[in-house]
Amino acid sequence: MQKKCKICIKNYEIIVNLDDTPTAKNIWKNLPINSIAKVWGKEIYFYVSFSSNKENKAREVINLGEIAFWSEGNAIVIGFGRTPISIGDEIRLADKCNIWGKTNFDLKKLCEIGSGERVVVKKA
Repeated sequence: MQKKCKICIKNYEIIVNLDDTPTAKNIWKNLPINSIAKVWGKEIYFYVSFSSNKENKAREVINLGEIAFWSEGNAIVIGFGRTPISIGDEIRLADKCNIWGKTNFDLKKLCEIGSGERVVVKKA
């Protein structure tokens, strides 16, 4: 059975299907997570109290629906559109990040989320 978690921000519940990666396993082990959202362009990120090593498949440009982990900043990253360093319409993160899950949630709805919103991540 595939593991799932729920990212709760404001009135949104984002169900994430976890990949079979070291980062996904580490996140699962550390749930629940409580944090505060930060916004950078069309990216929401939030710091966590644990680390995860950068994986070989880490990348800067992600697809809509992929959920990432920024190893250098110990943060979960949700990209849903252009960031200040995007080229064209790509979702370009600030650094190479581990992809640890995917969601079918319409992430474009997160445009209304501002920095300072409470974020809770828990098992679904």
